[in-house]
Amino acid sequence: MLIKVLSLKNFSRNKELLNIGLFSIANFISVFGTSIYNFAISLYVLKLTGSGLNFAMTLVIEALSTVIVNPFAGVLADKINKKLLAVITDILNGMLLFVLYIITSGHSLNLSMIYLSTFILNVFSNIYGISIETAKPNLVSEKKLLQINSISKIIESSSSILGPMIGGMIFALLDIRLFIIINSVSFGMSALLQLFTDFLFNHNNEQREEEKINIFTYIIHGVTYLRSKKDIVNMFGIFIVLNFFIGLSINVPMPYIVNNILKLSSNLFGIIQGFFSMGMILGALIIRKALNKFSYQKIVKLMTNILSICMIAIGLSVIMQYKIYDNNNLYVIYFCSIMLLTGISISLIDIAIFYKLQQTIPDAIRGRVLSIGISIAKITLPIALIIAGSLIDLIPAYILPIISGVGLWIFTMLYVRND
Repeated sequence: MLIKVLSLKNFSRNKELLNIGLFSIANFISVFGTSIYNFAISLYVLKLTGSGLNFAMTLVIEALSTVIVNPFAGVLADKINKKLLAVITDILNGMLLFVLYIITSGHSLNLSMIYLSTFILNVFSNIYGISIETAKPNLVSEKKLLQINSISKIIESSSSILGPMIGGMIFALLDIRLFIIINSVSFGMSALLQLFTDFLFNHNNEQREEEKINIFTYIIHGVTYLRSKKDIVNMFGIFIVLNFFIGLSINVPMPYIVNNILKLSSNLFGIIQGFFSMGMILGALIIRKALNKFSYQKIVKLMTNILSICMIAIGLSVIMQYKIYDNNNLYVIYFCSIMLLTGISISLIDIAIFYKLQQTIPDAIRGRVLSIGISIAKITLPIALIIAGSLIDLIPAYILPIISGVGLWIFTMLYVRND
């Protein structure tokens, strides 16, 4: 009898480890390809047009797709098999990019193609992301939930390190179409691995309601639950403010300053982006110790203060230009340090809050609540991107990061609690 119990425990443990392994590899493959693609497309638009607004539009389209699609994606994640959603959306993304690759064989890649494909790609990716995010508590046991969140962040960040570095080199040497086909293949491989992942490892087998529910009624149910939980509202409120100031100070101004004002090469820009991802990895590695010593509120307050300093430092780089002149090495060290700290801060905030949300929200409505909350939180991002993209061609580029840093610091001091 004891042998049978031990065998069952070993089987369960091995199955859980296999789940973590398959999940991690699938995400690494998919995110790695996406990282290369996103870096190439944004840099391609910036180099092609030289316009901060056109560059910002690629980011706006990505953000808008999240805001529009996420509430419906959450309903799908609650009502449809999460594994099926993950596999199908990976396949659809692979097919989309393969079709784009074929089309660009006879025509040049123009802005209309980029904007349309970016929107569709992100629609599928958002459905995939919500299904995976809501499935995490079912992939592993409770004690492994923080671990799989940390691993997920490490995979995402390590892919982001290699993506911009390789993307910068390939962008300078090869055709943009290579980025597209690489990402197409990566989505197919990710879908194959998801097929072998057990999405019901930690499922409680509770009966779900079988009656058909109007999709908008279903969304309203999620909104009602969200409004009734003040702590959850406060967590998403932090995301709202962070998204706005990050979009206003980092997403558009930082690439514009590095590429168009300081005139650093694509390779150097890729290295700078890589340090942001390194910071994300470091944050994921230390999150367990941080949560053991501090509440998530204290972590968020400290990290938002560090973020505000980093934003101001981005703006100061332009002012320093008149004293440093053409010392590219100093600029690279300066921006790498800023992006490393930025990555650590964002990683700690993201993992701490999402871990808390996953523990708090019941499985039956987790998809709706997370997707609605994320959509609300990201509404401010396209607004910030449009503002930044419009103003950056009209006013000195350093103003936006400095204003954002000061604004975030004021918000942190007034509204983020210590406990």
